[in-house]
Amino acid sequence: MSSDELWSIGELAERAGATVKTVRFYSDRGLLPEVGRSSGGHRRFGPDALDRLRLIRSLRALDLPVPEVERVLDRDEALEEVVSGQLREVTSQLAALRWREASLRLIRDCAPGERADRLRLLGAVVLPPDTAALARFWRRMLPVRLPARLVTTVLDSVVPRPPEEPSPAQVLAFTRLHELVSDPRLDSPEFRPTPPLPAGEYRPAVLYEGLAEAYELAASSMAVHGEAAVHGKAAAHGEGAMHGQAAAHGEAPAHSEAAVRGEAAVRGEALDCFIAAYAQALGAPDTSAFRRRLVGLLARHDGPVIHRYWKLATGLFAPGEPVLGALHHHLSVALHAQVEARSA
Repeated sequence: MSSDELWSIGELAERAGATVKTVRFYSDRGLLPEVGRSSGGHRRFGPDALDRLRLIRSLRALDLPVPEVERVLDRDEALEEVVSGQLREVTSQLAALRWREASLRLIRDCAPGERADRLRLLGAVVLPPDTAALARFWRRMLPVRLPARLVTTVLDSVVPRPPEEPSPAQVLAFTRLHELVSDPRLDSPEFRPTPPLPAGEYRPAVLYEGLAEAYELAASSMAVHGEAAVHGKAAAHGEGAMHGQAAAHGEAPAHSEAAVRGEAAVRGEALDCFIAAYAQALGAPDTSAFRRRLVGLLARHDGPVIHRYWKLATGLFAPGEPVLGALHHHLSVALHAQVEARSA
């Protein structure tokens, strides 16, 4: 390469539309290898340095840190990996900004007397929020002998993912839900929700596998009938998805038209599958007497904590995503209605 094809730092900077300081910085980092020195000891660069400098500036314009730029220049295949990592980071930042915006709107639009409490709730979660506290809440209630794959399935069904673009109401619901599951009183037996079946007296894997099938059948049936509660709207029972509440109080709740459709939808195959899950787990035959007993067993799992959990969580599930609490509620109500009808 002749000396006419070699450029000084100033010449390279001018051709690239950069400053001499920028070229010197990248050269000192080894990102712009020099091809020689002048008689006075000044750096000289070849034409390839111009393309390399333009690539560096393009990567930096995407806000890639210099170490990541170095990775891309060292290995061509690293570009996809680096860009994917940056996309994940940007997505997280955008989610945090959306939650921050909704949180600010929540404070701005509430009554002055509510602001202190809402600020306290917001201060207890990170932005964007994670669901670790919700997962711990459910893990405490699941049987210790439940296989890991079923634990994962249950958690995926009962722990709502924080919405990417939350409304102020969803921010408030999530912070209240986080407060509920983080209550230290949950460590006390009198406050902690009670499992529906006695520990050590049933086969957990059989129960949860059977319930998963029953919920799937119920979701399909209710979706066909247009039941709003399955899609996180909880329109059927103004209070939201109440986990087994009717069974707990021994009476059928007031039914809206949507509720009647929903409960009718889960009769038949879904209800039989729901009952069979408990019967098989306990090793008991599915008889009328067992169904009456099951109404009482389901009542053991109801209470203010579970009730409030589903009331708050229902609106956090994505549209079209089945809400397990609503499905369990409708199956429990359908069982109670069936038992009452047979007893009449």
